Amino acid sequence: MLLPADELGKRLIEFQIVETADGKLLGAIGIQIVRQHARLHSEAYFDFAIADQARELFWDRILKITSNHGVFRLWTQETSPFWTRFGFQPAVAGKSFHLPEEWNQTKSEWVTLQLKDEEVIANALDKNFAAFLSSEKRATTRAREQAQMLKNIITITGFLIGIVCLVVVFYLILHRNSFPSVR
Repeated sequence: MLLPADELGKRLIEFQIVETADGKLLGAIGIQIVRQHARLHSEAYFDFAIADQARELFWDRILKITSNHGVFRLWTQETSPFWTRFGFQPAVAGKSFHLPEEWNQTKSEWVTLQLKDEEVIANALDKNFAAFLSSEKRATTRAREQAQMLKNIITITGFLIGIVCLVVVFYLILHRNSFPSVR
């Protein structure tokens, strides 16, 4: 396939393969994940007659991998009509999504597929975070109020014990002659 073997050899763990039941390699595709984006690259087959069947097997695996990694958007420069049948569309400049800088070195055409709505998820996270902050502020306020109440109770109890001790001391001083002395 005339792919750069030295470069791809360093990234061997990115590749998914399809093989026959007896272990014969039929094809491979690379899946690189950067933040919430995944790139399909370096697709290769020994026999292109089975490429679409292999891509269907890859597709199930790709969806599982991207779901596990929280990927919002898939990207590829692969030109097979298979990918457009599965919903990939040409990436248009100025849209609300941007190709990660790590992949933006080539000027080739990209196609992309949105797996999750980034804006909806970001808004939901913002809303959940705001609710979380509000809840934490309420819990902090409640804890502070409880601590203040406990502090007041301890202070009042301390003063009462101090007053009782002073009363006892004054009583003992005033009535010291009425107690029998021990010798």
